[in-house]
Amino acid sequence: MSTIKTHLPGLMGVLNVTPDSFSDGGEHSSVENALAHAKLMISQGATIIDVGGESTRPGATRLEPSEEQERVLPVVGALRVLPQIASGEVRISVDTLNANTALAACAAGATVVNDVSGGLLDAEMFAAVATTGAQYVLGHWANPEAGSGVVQDTKDIVDSVTQQLQERLDLAEALGIHRSRLLVDPGLGFGKSAAQNWQLLQSFDQLASLGLPVVIGASRKRFLTEALLADAAVAETPAISIEQRDAATAALSALLWSQLSSEQSSALWGFRVHNVEANRDALLVASALRFANRPNAHQS
Repeated sequence: MSTIKTHLPGLMGVLNVTPDSFSDGGEHSSVENALAHAKLMISQGATIIDVGGESTRPGATRLEPSEEQERVLPVVGALRVLPQIASGEVRISVDTLNANTALAACAAGATVVNDVSGGLLDAEMFAAVATTGAQYVLGHWANPEAGSGVVQDTKDIVDSVTQQLQERLDLAEALGIHRSRLLVDPGLGFGKSAAQNWQLLQSFDQLASLGLPVVIGASRKRFLTEALLADAAVAETPAISIEQRDAATAALSALLWSQLSSEQSSALWGFRVHNVEANRDALLVASALRFANRPNAHQS
């Protein structure tokens, strides 16, 4: 049987090097453990390793940029010599809210800056990223000063998010980040209710209308656990395990990918996930079903 090369959405593997992450805090805080986990995610199909040194969970205390850099920079330096990263096959992203950390990480080897605040928490972010040549993932978070648990009050979350993203994109371009370097993230879980998160996912066409690659970051988010708890059998034991969160994340990735039209799917860069293997397997199965009886539709 011939092997067909299947186009799949990209997978950004989460590498938290912080002791207070909501789901895997402390597991990868040493350079050795972080490097081992990055190697595992690369072997499972990650094309970006997203290194984060500050937790953005509800109630988290902001970190001094110097402490964030002490956590992040040694890991970025260790990652850059991996063969897949040195060759450009896999890239390093820094997950940061701070312009100085973004600059330092790019100098150390990162080529992507992932800012969930969309530059709102550091007014120097756009100008700083513009000098690096890095790609920039511009996330939506209407009021980051209030924290991720404070829900945005709006009648139409989809219109609100797309409009606010467009405003931030316009400013990013005006401050020197070329459009070809920009990606967008609707910011699931950041100042949004569970219902608002689902509405955004259901309205991918409006996100795609921004004309830029879209990154979906639903992995292990609270709104997925709320969906699991809607089932009476699960609700009797409300402690949702990491394995259950990962299964729900993979299901969402596969469902979204399978439901998008060809035009919409071309706008999807991919998914930011903790469990790369589960999501890649789910996407492969969804792709097999999606392109069944269309022998030329998924060849590249």
